[in-house]
Amino acid sequence: MSWQDLATLALRSLTAHRLRSFLTLLGIAVGIAAVILLTSIGEGVHRFVLAEFTQFGTNVIEIAPGKTAASGGPGGLQTTVRLLTMDDARALEKVPNIVAVTPIVWGNSEVSANGRVRRTMVYGTGPAMREVSKLTVGVGNFLPQEEMENARALAVLGPKLKNELFGTEPAQGQRLRIGGMQFRIIGVMEPKGQFLGVDLDDMVYIPVARALELYNRDGLMRINLSYREGVDTHNVADAVKSVLAARHGREDFTLTTQEDMLRTLSKILDILTAAVGALGGISLLVGGVGIVTIMTIAVTERTNEIGLLKAIGAPERTILGIFLGEAVALAAIGGIAGLLLGIGLAQLLHLVFPALPVHTPWSFVFLAEAVAVVIGLAAGVLPARRAAGLDPVEALRAE
Repeated sequence: MSWQDLATLALRSLTAHRLRSFLTLLGIAVGIAAVILLTSIGEGVHRFVLAEFTQFGTNVIEIAPGKTAASGGPGGLQTTVRLLTMDDARALEKVPNIVAVTPIVWGNSEVSANGRVRRTMVYGTGPAMREVSKLTVGVGNFLPQEEMENARALAVLGPKLKNELFGTEPAQGQRLRIGGMQFRIIGVMEPKGQFLGVDLDDMVYIPVARALELYNRDGLMRINLSYREGVDTHNVADAVKSVLAARHGREDFTLTTQEDMLRTLSKILDILTAAVGALGGISLLVGGVGIVTIMTIAVTERTNEIGLLKAIGAPERTILGIFLGEAVALAAIGGIAGLLLGIGLAQLLHLVFPALPVHTPWSFVFLAEAVAVVIGLAAGVLPARRAAGLDPVEALRAE
């Protein structure tokens, strides 16, 4: 018997019991829909988080004081660890393949200008910050190239902070007070959005020396480096470690490459996506049990038909193929319905909650349908073998 005939017989059998077939494939459809919905959300979050990190480029190295990655803020670590200094930053500028070095100090302060007051993030940095973090100036200029220790009291505003303080009025050339220090505004940045909950548009950039003075600090919180594209990350990292270790007398700092961080983050997100997919897969097992149950009932109901087929010479493989075909058809149709339902729900969620990232790769779609077919095949084996093993005489006598 050809596979076309087997498919025809399977579909006729399914349409002969429409309600039963519908309820059976519904179990598979719900399972596939759950898998697609959960993995779509997981993959969407995965891509969103990676995009958040890569918006600043992938050829970045971050250095923090302390052997383990600490916050860089005041604490016990700073009493036992040599601080990162601006001299360290200058020394790192001479490392081969380093194109930009940014010393960083940050804090949260009240800023006032134009008769308005607002608490916001204050970011002490250098002129290379724009290159390292892929920032764009909208109006005016970024912090100019000046000797770090003698940098003028200049400030660059994020666009949101500018609107809060000045509205539609121009901010360039205006005065800004942070704590007890006064700064002259020389530029406004282009919108950058948020990064892991931090609003990059609601902050002010000032020279790092002024930030050290503002927050009464002796050392830097971070030093960020940018290196040439195409250069081996580990070679650059080793060179940076050698320079800093020689200056400090030991390796009392933490070096994190963007490449390593993205690789680790990607692995974690892959595991989370697989975990939520596995939770949805529990529904598929329930659907598989439903197919086993229905196919077992079908074998009992069609015992006479099986006996007749065997009496006219149908081999066991034909009987086996008929029932396996029905099980696979149930699972495949249920899988397609589940795919449509899952993708539709995922897109509906994205429409209702635009901030929720959703993405359904084609690989998930094909894999989910393949899993549905395999479950149908596995669920149909026992009933099909039972049908193929029936004695034709006994089957014909059955009521």
